[in-house]
Amino acid sequence: MVRDELLQLRASAEAEAATLAADLGALFAASQDSNADDEHDPEGATIGFERAQLTALLAASRERIGEINGALRRVDEATYGICERCRQPIAEERLAVRPFARCCMACA
Repeated sequence: MVRDELLQLRASAEAEAATLAADLGALFAASQDSNADDEHDPEGATIGFERAQLTALLAASRERIGEINGALRRVDEATYGICERCRQPIAEERLAVRPFARCCMACA
């Protein structure tokens, strides 16, 4: 059951990462075709800001995929739900909110 939930979370994170990567690619393509002076555009955010924002969101999404993959490894190794620091069980409430948690609240 935990494995299925983690697989669903990973699929969702992978879909989000793919969307963000496509958006970032489209932004790069659009900025190459434009000679606009976006740094002085009074209409809103600059292309540089949008690029930085998308890059940060994509990095966070990829990090989440890595965390989920780590949780799946712990499931396979029968160490899922055990704190990596103190070796005590991680509270079910914590795992419900953060299913890829590696540490209990006391050690986090």
